[in-house]
Amino acid sequence: MRIIAKSTLKKFWEQPKYSDSKAPLESWHDEVSNATWTSPQAIKEQYRNASICANNRVVFNIAGNKYRLVVEMQYRANIAWVKFIGTHEQYDKIDVESVNEY
Repeated sequence: MRIIAKSTLKKFWEQPKYSDSKAPLESWHDEVSNATWTSPQAIKEQYRNASICANNRVVFNIAGNKYRLVVEMQYRANIAWVKFIGTHEQYDKIDVESVNEY
């Protein structure tokens, strides 16, 4: 999958209070970059704890479920578009189906 954009992830982990997310986010990025998902089921085969949501959104648990990563999947184009990364508290304040910001 092509991930848009690693810079969003980097911007998050470069904040001192979220620095512990760097290694887990880099691992996620590497794994997804090598994936060829064509459906939500393919994601669930690799990430059992991922939540499949409306509008082609998928929520990944990062760093032992400390952070939430919302990605919009564009299966035909082979793109995973990062829409949100944050703590559980921040995640609870967003609408997963429409969030479009980091």
